[in-house]
Amino acid sequence: MSPDKMIRMANQIATFFKSQPGDAPEKIADHLRDFWEPRMRQQLLSYISQGGEGLDELVTKAALRL
Repeated sequence: MSPDKMIRMANQIATFFKSQPGDAPEKIADHLRDFWEPRMRQQLLSYISQGGEGLDELVTKAALRL
């Protein structure tokens, strides 16, 4: 998937979980585990290791829990 699409999708997930009660990074991580295939999660982790430009801070925190 293109980096731009991945960033947009991940940030949309973060935006949703910001409005929900509870630990947003953990809920984001759960969502990524449940709905993103392993290659997508690996792409996200790789992107974060390269700086993660454009990603919501909650996505980065969630990725540490994957």
